[in-house]
Amino acid sequence: MHTILDPGAMLGVLGGGQLGAMFAGAARRMGYRVAIWDPDPDAPAHRVADESFSTSFADHDIRERFIDTVQAITLEWENIPAELCQWLEQQRPLRPSSAVLRIIQDRLTQKQFLSSCSLPLPDFAEVTSEHQLHQVISRLGLPLICKTARSGYDGKGQWLIREPSDIQRFERILATSSTRVRWIAEQFVSFVRELSVLVVRSASGETRVYPVVENRHEQGILRDSVVPASISPSDAEAACELAVRAVAELHGVGIFCIELFQAQDGRLLINEIAPRPHNSGHYTLDACTVSQFEQQVRVMCGLPLGEVRLLSPAVMVNLLGDEVTTVLSGERSRGTFSIPGAAVHLYGKRVIRQGRKMGHVTFTAPEREAAVASAQQFLSQVRKPPSAIPFHQ
Repeated sequence: MHTILDPGAMLGVLGGGQLGAMFAGAARRMGYRVAIWDPDPDAPAHRVADESFSTSFADHDIRERFIDTVQAITLEWENIPAELCQWLEQQRPLRPSSAVLRIIQDRLTQKQFLSSCSLPLPDFAEVTSEHQLHQVISRLGLPLICKTARSGYDGKGQWLIREPSDIQRFERILATSSTRVRWIAEQFVSFVRELSVLVVRSASGETRVYPVVENRHEQGILRDSVVPASISPSDAEAACELAVRAVAELHGVGIFCIELFQAQDGRLLINEIAPRPHNSGHYTLDACTVSQFEQQVRVMCGLPLGEVRLLSPAVMVNLLGDEVTTVLSGERSRGTFSIPGAAVHLYGKRVIRQGRKMGHVTFTAPEREAAVASAQQFLSQVRKPPSAIPFHQ
């Protein structure tokens, strides 16, 4: 039996962005208190926390205070210092574990682990020099995606190599980068669809799987998601089975998002795993019986996992940069809020930057086509020219 934390317990979160804020909303609704630790004093989750810590993760005095404050710990971002996670885990339950984080924080380590488990993924190789880069190109061919093994988010730290001029540019990057930076080259996948699956797994191994989501990215940033995905029932079942297996191989405890490619030949390949709530799972706030954030609370507190029933089809649209003011200021707000099934979520970020996730809007409807139509109506106001959501009908 695993310890159950009763309402009133203080739950600790490493990271204070929108994921931490949405977790705090779910936890407080369930009667729990929340402590946020994020070095940025302006992080959105600080404003909805019961306790806030806004110093560096390297502050040893604060780590002692944090441990004295909380009864269990989770995170909203995987790139928390590994040494801190290991130390915290010795004092309090950490979901997911530091062992899982060590695997997932490093893309090369993650892919080596998945490959050792015979899970399908694009061919890859480590790149440490110009000579090795050319060896990898000879073996995998072009195009290639080269990524930093650590960090990098929303398309940052990634280079697409298609032709000789791209090779020369990346050689210069290799030559000037720190020897501490590891690089991974991946075979470029000509995919039909980008998919994702949310998997929740408790300490006892109880598992729940959300419906498969179909995603669209631009410049590495998620723009739109639709659920259910436009794939066959057999492909949906295969995607869910693959996601569950990946989390089980990790012995993961918490909520995980498994990002997948569906290749031109129909194969399902794992792209990456996120050990936390995911942008493509925000639709669960409005379209499911239990959201991904409530599931995260349930796992932390030793509670039974909630059902993952989809109440209605949904489309989630991210608001990036000044798109938030394009559709949510003055009379423009009237048009946004008049669209059927629209649920607006703003993150409370005070500084607007190009490409920064400022909020999202979820559109629900009894039929998938109606949800897509509402999203298209919204996009016609936001993006010029409006993006066509390539979600097959």
